[in-house]
Amino acid sequence: MRARLTTTFVSLTVRNYRLFAGGQLIKLIGVWMMYIAQDWLVLELSNDSAMALGLVTALQFLPVMVLTLYAGSLADRFDKRTLLMISNGAWAGLAVAQAILVATGGIQLWMIMVFGLLLGVAQAIETPVRQAFVSELVGRTLLPNALSLSAATFQSSRIVGPALAGVGIAAWGTGPIFLLSTVVAIAPVIMQWRMNPADLHRAPLPTPEERADTKVMDGLRYVRSRHDLLLPMITMAVIGTFGYNSQLYLALLAKTVFQTDAATFGLFNTALAVGALGGALAGTWRRSRPSVYLYLGAGIGFGALSIVVGLAGAVWLVLLLLLPLGFSMVYLAQAANQRVQLGTDAAYRGRVMALYVLIFMGTMPIGSMIMSFVAEHLGVQTSIWLGGAISLAAGVGGLVWQLRHAGERLSVQVRPWPRISVEAAEAVVPR
Repeated sequence: MRARLTTTFVSLTVRNYRLFAGGQLIKLIGVWMMYIAQDWLVLELSNDSAMALGLVTALQFLPVMVLTLYAGSLADRFDKRTLLMISNGAWAGLAVAQAILVATGGIQLWMIMVFGLLLGVAQAIETPVRQAFVSELVGRTLLPNALSLSAATFQSSRIVGPALAGVGIAAWGTGPIFLLSTVVAIAPVIMQWRMNPADLHRAPLPTPEERADTKVMDGLRYVRSRHDLLLPMITMAVIGTFGYNSQLYLALLAKTVFQTDAATFGLFNTALAVGALGGALAGTWRRSRPSVYLYLGAGIGFGALSIVVGLAGAVWLVLLLLLPLGFSMVYLAQAANQRVQLGTDAAYRGRVMALYVLIFMGTMPIGSMIMSFVAEHLGVQTSIWLGGAISLAAGVGGLVWQLRHAGERLSVQVRPWPRISVEAAEAVVPR
């Protein structure tokens, strides 16, 4: 057990990574508290409108579609640590301004939409830079572990943040939750400022001439030539669009389907996050690039579980099913992330990760609007199982594509134990 724990948290032996992870954990707890309070406030201001909630969610992710590729180019051209300090500082300032309006009672629905858009701009810059920065903190050897621990940090905040927010909203309302979330928003800037740049695993920064040659289109051409990168990006585009909409449907499930309060909404988020934390920690044991079939299997499992959640008819059953759903959601995302990062040359990592973030997160505004329309007209649970069915189809389609590309086939063994394996396809003998 001691050896397993040492392996799980080995990246924390690196001081710069400890500072990075600590700052992210503190900030993200506040971010999730703010998101939960914001979703509940939007429903209160809009008379429980799924379309209004979907529009706010879409505006939060819309800048990702516009700015992420440019942010990836910045990550390959300039100091990533400095870029992170600037973007996180901007996020903190915007969060403070919004919290003041909420606490004073001056907030309106259109203001929440504007803040969602502006916060999305800061996130669009920060996310691809942060993704590429992890490799500079620990080096390639520890990169799979560091990526999984970063996901575990994110999911830990999803456990603590929604739980605190749900209880806090029920006790004091949304105003104090917004104020509390802003207090911790500056933590990443402080932690990144305390890092030792000499200990970073990075090549010298590009010269001005080299920066001019670092073009977004070069990153796109690089990915287009790599089937092993294209497959996770295309399948995650579909799954991210239609399957990763928990921020939208959990609030609607709690408030409109089961007629419960903010505490149940917090419990839904916490159950999903507990399972997600397990999925993130499971990835910390990985020491190499995950196989394409492990990734595709995780995608198929996620789609199937989403269908079951959409068909569940009781609060306790939804809570129970959100645990394995959260596990599969993060295990899938981590497998895709690691497969892309560990298969990319360092010179292209910023632009490739920006494209991955664009495909994975930039599709969410489209998905949130589509699925909120489905939820508004066909029901929340229909939108959940339909998103799961589309995700399942994407996983199966990706599997067929990979088998044909690699010239392989699936082999199913029933006895003595059920087992599925991949074998080289038999050569066809011409007649």
